[in-house]
Amino acid sequence: MPQHSPFSDGRLLVVAFEGWNDAGEAASGLARRIVESLGLDELRELDGERYVDYQFNRPSVGSDESGVRGVQWPRIVLYGPGAEGRPVIGATGSPTDRDVFVLVGPEPSRTWRGFCAEIIDLADVYSIDAVVFVGAMLADVPHTRPISVFVSSENAGVRAAFDVDKSSYEGPTGILGVLADAMDKAGLTTLSLWASVPHYVHNSPSPKATLSLLDKIEELTDVTVPRGTLLDDATEWEEGIDALAADDEDMASYIGQLEQARDTVDSPEASGDAIAQEFEQYLRRRERKDGKDGGTAGGEGPWRPQQPPQQ
Repeated sequence: MPQHSPFSDGRLLVVAFEGWNDAGEAASGLARRIVESLGLDELRELDGERYVDYQFNRPSVGSDESGVRGVQWPRIVLYGPGAEGRPVIGATGSPTDRDVFVLVGPEPSRTWRGFCAEIIDLADVYSIDAVVFVGAMLADVPHTRPISVFVSSENAGVRAAFDVDKSSYEGPTGILGVLADAMDKAGLTTLSLWASVPHYVHNSPSPKATLSLLDKIEELTDVTVPRGTLLDDATEWEEGIDALAADDEDMASYIGQLEQARDTVDSPEASGDAIAQEFEQYLRRRERKDGKDGGTAGGEGPWRPQQPPQQ
């Protein structure tokens, strides 16, 4: 991390949304952990009637902290430091005078241009210096290896300072991509973080992916968030999938293929040609198995490969 940057010195906004951008609830889980750990206050709730499709993100019936039963609506909320907010802890373990803000809630279903304009206005109101977009996508990765986090920026200065890439993805995008583009064009300094979540366990929360995103946030922004039970949760998550794989030969074989591909990429002696060759072999194995199984990469079960969403 550069010694001085708007990500380490300035007012920081972390953005995450539930839904399409949030495989394994890893990104929204990180955002809510930051809110809770730093004691951030609710500063602004965006108009759900304008942005949220309640047939897609349905309200629920439940009881509040006082035991009063009622309808609880999906909410997109901006959190930030208040009068009683806890001090932000830096990487040295000492309190800092940093101001951290978090925008979290369901991905808007409509009026995206208007939504982006409102968020940019809020960034101006609260004098935001830097924005970190956090997402998680389903990918062909094994749960037994460290969760990789892809970091990118459209800002050439940010890429040079942090030695990160410019995303080359072209195709359908979610609100993170749209809002990042709007903020870049408005002159705000941004970074995007995307965790790769194993697609064969896409139906369950992934604390291991949340932990990887948290580690990366700390590395890039000098903001430390207590892990709490996250390490234990990540271990239990991995052990639970190991137990499922132990009872499913096809699942275990598929995970082994993913492990082999990942280890080849991570090995010190791997060259670009070797990596490309390994993945070509992996894809050919997938094609042969797809043909045998009538279009799937394995038997029945929750681990069946799904088409990973794009950034």
